[in-house]
Amino acid sequence: MILGFLGTGHITSSVIEGICTSKLKIKKIYISPRNILIAKKLRKRFKKIIIAENNQQLIDKCNWIFLAITPQVGHNILKKLHFKKDKKIISFISTINSKKLREFTKNKNISRIIPLPFIGMKKGPIIICPPDNRLKNFFKHLGKVFEVKNEKISKAFWSTSSFMAPYYNLLFTISDWLTSKGVKREEAENYTKELFLALSEDSMAKNKLTLRELLSESQTPGGTNAFVLQQLKKNKFYKIQQKVLNSIFKKF
Repeated sequence: MILGFLGTGHITSSVIEGICTSKLKIKKIYISPRNILIAKKLRKRFKKIIIAENNQQLIDKCNWIFLAITPQVGHNILKKLHFKKDKKIISFISTINSKKLREFTKNKNISRIIPLPFIGMKKGPIIICPPDNRLKNFFKHLGKVFEVKNEKISKAFWSTSSFMAPYYNLLFTISDWLTSKGVKREEAENYTKELFLALSEDSMAKNKLTLRELLSESQTPGGTNAFVLQQLKKNKFYKIQQKVLNSIFKKF
């Protein structure tokens, strides 16, 4: 198996790290020369990496081509490239749907994948649309695979992936509040990270409980957790969250 990554950014780096540190048997990985600094770092780190001379050479040399470019770049370059029908195209592009990708590439063998940065640690969810056994068997080495039949539903998963920055801002806000009370910055940040890591691991350890049941279990009447939850609901914190999700959903 020879893989090719059209686009050499953060997601490409994370996926390649996950692949090269997994048990997957890959012969070679071609990467585009667009971001030469990242490309050279990857080549230095992993022996299977080859920096392609150009995008067309990358496509011609590989069995699977990963589209890890921005939507704007995709619109600009995909029509100019030639994809043979035997090539498997795997798109990471958020806002170009399968129909448009087929038009651009003149290829019907297309899947859309949602990888997140922690795929490099072989952790986190990976959305595959439509279901594909070969891709499922490949990506199961890099995280938890969720197969989705309907592209509209996959848009909903894309939307939730936009909550990484808000999540980190939540952690930052809590740790920043701790520093305002006299806690040292490093200690405040480490404490906050540990707190939310433990919460996530606890929810997975109690996988027989639904999130609604975990919510109920985590609070007692008149307790501090119940008070904070009530105040956030009163100030429409979660309604705003739903509103933002609906807004981002319309963009995909």
